[in-house]
Amino acid sequence: MIPFLDIKAQYQSIKGEIDAAVLGVLASGQYVLGDEVAHFEQEFADYCNVKHAIAVNTGTSALHLALLAAGVGPGDEVITVPFTFVATVSAICYAGARPVFVDVEPVTLTMDPAEVEANITPRTKAIVPVHLYGQMADMDAIKAIADRHGIPVIEDACQAHGAQYKDHRAGSIGLSGCFSFYPGKNLGACGEGGMVVTNDDDQAKTMRMLRDWGQEQRYHHLLKGFNYRMDAIQGAILRVKLRHLEAWTEARRSHARRYSSLLAGSTDLTIPVEAADRRHVYHVYAIRSRDRDGLQRLLSAEGIPSGLHYPIPVHLQKAHADLGYQAGDFPVSEAAAREVLSLPIYPEMPLRHVDQVAAALEYAYVS
Repeated sequence: MIPFLDIKAQYQSIKGEIDAAVLGVLASGQYVLGDEVAHFEQEFADYCNVKHAIAVNTGTSALHLALLAAGVGPGDEVITVPFTFVATVSAICYAGARPVFVDVEPVTLTMDPAEVEANITPRTKAIVPVHLYGQMADMDAIKAIADRHGIPVIEDACQAHGAQYKDHRAGSIGLSGCFSFYPGKNLGACGEGGMVVTNDDDQAKTMRMLRDWGQEQRYHHLLKGFNYRMDAIQGAILRVKLRHLEAWTEARRSHARRYSSLLAGSTDLTIPVEAADRRHVYHVYAIRSRDRDGLQRLLSAEGIPSGLHYPIPVHLQKAHADLGYQAGDFPVSEAAAREVLSLPIYPEMPLRHVDQVAAALEYAYVS
């Protein structure tokens, strides 16, 4: 059976480095934040071409702190998209604000800038584009609208480590950018982890306090904060993995190009498109089919796993029915939710497995 993702293979490829890093932390006695996390923050900030990186325990916490530091609170509205993982919306709710959805573009499945301005109200306090699957949203257009109204942009880059929009790395364009290091991400911890990046000194200072019980110094609490600190072991592991991220990203991009080349002749599939001004890092390689469920069953019968990212847009999730949206409100997102199918992709994936998946898809449509 072809694995959808093989985290064990990645560990085996750098086992010596990871083991040494973990043992170093155990010997140090610094288990929460500490030197390893501080070094990782600086190295990840450098990687993203920003001044500050604030390490936290999850990507959701990163989004939560970025929203709070931007001044979002009860009674406010935050514009985002319904075609995303639910954590984007949950973080807005944690801040006490109301999510206001706009639809996505049909090709990139990222925020449609043409939908944003009509949804801005006096209560709008932030715009959160999601860099879905590893491709950045149209940041020039979104940022121009936001700047015109004096509204901060917070990038949900939880799937987009190393992605680029023109010459800008993910996370470096908005007031802040938020990342997840969940194990399956392109840069994944051996557990949970997250990061906020920013060029704003005041935002960074506020978020550093908020993640650590609101302390400016030990036992001096200036804000009502949280226990959102990163474990030192995760910081040490992520430092090791960051050194390999570019090579892993290029391997993902190579596999994506091979998929696209092999599947280009199918009139029944829509393959993902990398926008001309962007670098897609393919956290997910999602094709589209009008018979998505039937296709998934056929692949499963051939021993090929696949994923659904995501089968129900957030505005139709029962947990968020209180927002008052209905089926038909966001037709592009709803169509994508019916049609997307994620294929196996990871840096260590053998090329023969890419070829096998493509051949099974071709056979499915021929038969």
